[in-house]
Amino acid sequence: MIQEVVRQLPPESTQQAVGYPSLFLLVTLGSLVPVVPTGALVSSAAVVALHQSSPFALLVVFAVAATAAFVGDICLYWLGRRGVRSRNGSKWLRTISDQAAPERLEQARRKLDEHGAMVLVLSRLIPAGRIPVMLACLLSRMPLHRFARGDVPACVAWAATYQLLGVLGGSLFPEPWQGVVAAVGLTLLVSGSPAAWRRIRSRSGH
Repeated sequence: MIQEVVRQLPPESTQQAVGYPSLFLLVTLGSLVPVVPTGALVSSAAVVALHQSSPFALLVVFAVAATAAFVGDICLYWLGRRGVRSRNGSKWLRTISDQAAPERLEQARRKLDEHGAMVLVLSRLIPAGRIPVMLACLLSRMPLHRFARGDVPACVAWAATYQLLGVLGGSLFPEPWQGVVAAVGLTLLVSGSPAAWRRIRSRSGH
C-alpha cells in the first residue's frame, strides 16, 4: 500500500514548491519550540531529494534547513534577550529555561567561559545541547551579533550532519519511503544515544 501511495505522489516540481517552504517553516518552528523533530525532518527531506532528478535538490534542502535553523535560533535568542532585560522576565525565557537541567546549564556556562562562541557549534550537534548553551549565552549577556556569528557555522554543521544521515539512509534502499524510514531511525538513534548513555551511567552509580 505504501508503494502505491509513492507511485501516486505529485510531480517533482509540485513536491518542491510545497516541500521547501514547509521544511523552512517546520525547522524554524522547531528551533523556536524544541519539540519538533527537526533533525528527522531534514533527514527525510534529504532522502526525497536524493531520489529526485534535479542535481541541486540536495543543495536546496541543505540551504533551506541551515537558513531556517539560523532564523529560528536568532528569533529565540532575541526573545530571550527581551526576557533578560525585562524586570518581570519573559514567558519565552522561562520556557527555554525549563528545557535545561540545572547541571547542564552550569556545564554550558563553564564551556562558554572556556571556549567562547565556538561552543555553539557543538551545542547544535549534541542532542539537547542547544538550549543550555543558548541560555548560558543569554545569562552572560552575549550580544545578538556575537551570538549570530557563532550560530552560522553551528547551523551549517547541523544541517550537513542530518542531511548526511538522510543520504546514508536513502542510499541503502531503492524506494524513497524505505529510505525515509531508515533515515528517521538513524536520526532517532543518534538523538537518543546520549540520553540513554546518561541513564545507564546514573544507574551504575558513575
